Amino acid sequence: MAGGELAEAVDRLLAGRPGRLGAPALRAALVDLYEFRLGKAAAAAGVGTGPGVALVAVGGLGRRELVPFSDLDLVLLHDQHPDIATIADALWYPLWDARIGLDHSVRTPGEALQVASADLRTAMGLLDARHLAGDAELTGRLAAAARDQWRRTARTRLPELAESTRLRWQRSGEIAQSAEPDLKYGRGGLRDLGVLGALAAAQLTDRPGEELRQARELLLDVRTELRRELRRDRDVLSGVDAGLVAAELGFGDRFALARKLSGAGRAVGYAVDVALRATAEPPRGRFGRRPSRTPLADGVVLHGNEVALARDAVPAKDPALLLRVAAAAARTRAPISHGTLRALAESAPELRTPWPAEARDSLTELLGAGEGLVDAVEALDRTGLWARLFPEWGAVRDLPPREPVHSWTVDRHLVRTAVEAAKLTTTVSRPDLLLLAALLHDIGKGRDADHSELGAAISAEVARRIGLSGPDAALVSGAVRHHLLLAHTATRRDIEEPGTIARVAATVGDDVVLLELLQALTQADSLATGPGMWTDWKAGLVAGLVHRCRQVVQGHGFRPPEPLDARRRELVAAAVASGRGEVLITSDGKVATVVVAAPAHTDLLAPTAGVLALHSLEVHTAVLRGHDGGRAGIFTASPKFGSPPDPALLREQLARAVSGVLPLEAKIAAKERDYQPTRVAAAPKVLWFDEETGGSSTVVLELRATDRIGLLYRVAGALRSCDAEVKWAKVATLGAAVVDSFAISPRSGRLDPGWRQRVERAVLAAAS
Repeated sequence: MAGGELAEAVDRLLAGRPGRLGAPALRAALVDLYEFRLGKAAAAAGVGTGPGVALVAVGGLGRRELVPFSDLDLVLLHDQHPDIATIADALWYPLWDARIGLDHSVRTPGEALQVASADLRTAMGLLDARHLAGDAELTGRLAAAARDQWRRTARTRLPELAESTRLRWQRSGEIAQSAEPDLKYGRGGLRDLGVLGALAAAQLTDRPGEELRQARELLLDVRTELRRELRRDRDVLSGVDAGLVAAELGFGDRFALARKLSGAGRAVGYAVDVALRATAEPPRGRFGRRPSRTPLADGVVLHGNEVALARDAVPAKDPALLLRVAAAAARTRAPISHGTLRALAESAPELRTPWPAEARDSLTELLGAGEGLVDAVEALDRTGLWARLFPEWGAVRDLPPREPVHSWTVDRHLVRTAVEAAKLTTTVSRPDLLLLAALLHDIGKGRDADHSELGAAISAEVARRIGLSGPDAALVSGAVRHHLLLAHTATRRDIEEPGTIARVAATVGDDVVLLELLQALTQADSLATGPGMWTDWKAGLVAGLVHRCRQVVQGHGFRPPEPLDARRRELVAAAVASGRGEVLITSDGKVATVVVAAPAHTDLLAPTAGVLALHSLEVHTAVLRGHDGGRAGIFTASPKFGSPPDPALLREQLARAVSGVLPLEAKIAAKERDYQPTRVAAAPKVLWFDEETGGSSTVVLELRATDRIGLLYRVAGALRSCDAEVKWAKVATLGAAVVDSFAISPRSGRLDPGWRQRVERAVLAAAS
């Protein structure tokens, strides 16, 4: 067959004459056509007239996955044949004349193996070696030797393979989240499937299963149709081309194809991630010991470089364990081990409605973890665990955006919005509600309904299921319902017009908490949409609108502590009478109520907070009150993991701390060095309220900050350094954020602006 005849035959196949072939049949026909042509060319060049020479296919032809307009990867293999140069010229030149693209080489088996030992791409390519013509025994020897060499050396080449894979991802992007995905080189593409095949060939991982087989078929079919439509070698699928390809493959439109491609790309990309982690050299501890197991949460440890279950964890009896694992992984940016995910998928029970408080707190911590949230959610989603928590997620999973300004699929956009919201938790009084609203604000998309209205109904149901109170569920639902209100009003209406302000204030129902949630959600949503969607101009308009609405709404972001219940009043009386601290462990063995009593004017907040921090007790509330001429502090706290400390030890350390003989500063600094997790860098914020205390010399300082070990201890010390007397304190830890209120007054009795400025600077420095 001459060059013109070959080109005409290829054109007939691509044009569908006599009948249009489906993508798989077209690839098979191209393989047959080229193999026939190569067999004729090899025979004409002298390949096959005697032993010692063979023509070998690698790459797409070797795998029988040839797509239109692909180069042919060929090796002319010989066993020191004296006329190999002549045979090569006789073979290659007619193929070039036939306008066949070639990636070719001429090598002995020893030379091929030597090149493979130095070049990773060659080593992986030889795994697909397939005989075409000539000495089949020679081809078989090379294929067997190449596979054997790869099995023996693959583990030592894994760092290079992992690095080259990640560099390729950086260059080519991610199929699942790209408007123009690179089907071959992108994360989750065909080259990644080659990586998985190579790891399986080295017997380091199992062979890809049915989900990945289907992903391969889809990627190959899309690549085949793209090249058939364009009549050239292109692997990047544009939006325009996607419409043509979708029609040929029987998808409703390009959005349906994009959703299917996203799912395939995520499956492949996640599989490569897991495989590279599983095959990497396990970390070793000091002196070659096994990697350490550092506690991260109750039942959760950091084992080497992965988050894993503690040895005594029992997933079947601990419904909230799944969320603690995910929160720990997101917080530390460490991946969840595959064995842990499998154990949770197999035995973790579903959370009953309403969720227990500890599960809700872990969800808040997970959502507030920042960038680590993306990989944690991906791991849960790929193993079916995320759908257990949020069955509603299926409607938006891999859903492509309809608006070109969006950079992500809807599900990834929701997660990215929570990532951005985590940076804004110090701007609101309810960061837990902000994070949940960020995760759910577009949950109503993908249906034939107003996504804001439907999303409000869905988010109200989710809020009820996870155990939020009625008012809190209404706030989340309201934030989802009106998440576009501020942006649309600020950019499309006159915000100087009183009627505009009145309409927005009426919409938020005179609720300042909802107003500040909407402001933060507007910013997070815009930042997670795409470049240029949040500008200084837009930020200024929204801030101006919110300022005017706040003047109308006239609300406040905190409430004073509630009166003590009867049991705590008894504890306070007993503590004051005895002159020492009392510790009560409630019946569930988790929450401790600590009451410390001392003479009037004794500092109780800093030393008690410091001792609780040393024992990894997370403070939930702290109330300071005068009582019968003395002073009492009432704290509720629970351990981050394990059981509460021995009450006798806690009482002894509290006494030493209050008397000033326990070196709290040094001990907390050491604990912070050893255990401080990575947190989102949210700038602390201080708010002042003058009208809530009923006294001219007392004001309320509200601190919004990212939580850290010993934060309350350091803030209490900052207040003490400014001669601020704490009348009462209310502490709220919401995931990774805190919203703490302190009723303070100057010991001098003079409430002047200079004192307030000093206090604010000191508190912000302590919280930074």
